[in-house]
Amino acid sequence: MATGGENRAMPGNPEVYLHGHHDSVLRSHRWRTAENSAAYLLPRLSSRDRVLDVGCGPGTITVGLAKLVPQGSVLGIDQAEDVLAEARAEATRLGQANVSFEAGDVYRLRFDDGAFDAVHAHQVLQHLANPVAAIREMRRVCRQGGTVALRDVDFGGMFWAPEDAEMEEWRQLYQQVARAVGGEPDAGRHLLGWAHEAGFEQVELSGGFWCFATAEERSWWCGLWADRLTQSRFADQALTRQLASLESLNRLADGLRRWAASTDGCFFVPHGQALCTR
Repeated sequence: MATGGENRAMPGNPEVYLHGHHDSVLRSHRWRTAENSAAYLLPRLSSRDRVLDVGCGPGTITVGLAKLVPQGSVLGIDQAEDVLAEARAEATRLGQANVSFEAGDVYRLRFDDGAFDAVHAHQVLQHLANPVAAIREMRRVCRQGGTVALRDVDFGGMFWAPEDAEMEEWRQLYQQVARAVGGEPDAGRHLLGWAHEAGFEQVELSGGFWCFATAEERSWWCGLWADRLTQSRFADQALTRQLASLESLNRLADGLRRWAASTDGCFFVPHGQALCTR
C-alpha cells in the first residue's frame, strides 16, 4: 500500500492558524462535543470503526467519537503539541482508552491508503490555503466505502438580532483578516464544490446551526470573541496587517459585550456539513 504524504501538493507559504491557542479560543473548542458539533456523522459510525480526527484541538470531539466506537479506535491529530497535551489529559480524565493523539499535517498524512473507516475534520478547512489538497489527502487515507466528514462555519451566513453596526463591522473585519492570511471564512458554502474537486462523486450536503440565545450563552459567546479581538493571534494579525487599530479592536470588543446584554438577543452560527463517501 502507498504511504502518505510524499510529493503531494502544498501551499507555497507557511500557513497561519488565525485563532492561535489563547484561552479565548480554547474555551470555545472545549465546549464542542461529538453531539453538538458532529451529529451529522454519528449515524454512519459503527462500533469497530477506525476513525481519524483531523485538527482535533483539545480533543473533546475526539473523545466523544471514541465512546461511539468502543471496539474500534480514534486517532486525533493536530499541529500544536501544547493542545495535544490537553487532549491526552481529557482522554485520561474520562478513562477513554481507545483514543490517542499525535502531531500531524493534513497535507502529509503518514498513513497508508485506506487506513481508516472514517475521517473527520471540524472547522479545519476554513484555515487552509489549499482545502482541496487537504480533502484529497483525507480521501486517500479513507477506505473504499468509508466516509470523510467535513464541517465548517460560514461567517457570511451568520445572523443575529437585534441588528448592530459594530457586530457587522466585527464580522467584516474577521473576514478580511482571515482572507489576508490565506483562509476562507465562508468555507461552509464551499464544501460541496471542494469535495467534488477533490475527487468525491457521492457527497451528502447538509447544514447545522449553533444558536446562542440565553443571557449566559450570549455572554459566553461574545465574551470569548471580545477576548480574541484584543488578546489572541487574531489581534496580532489584524494589527500587523494594518487592518485594524488597537483602538478599533477595543471598541469592537466593547460592542460585542454590549450586544450580549441585549434582553432579546440571539446569535446563529451556520455550518456546512458534507458526508463524502469514498
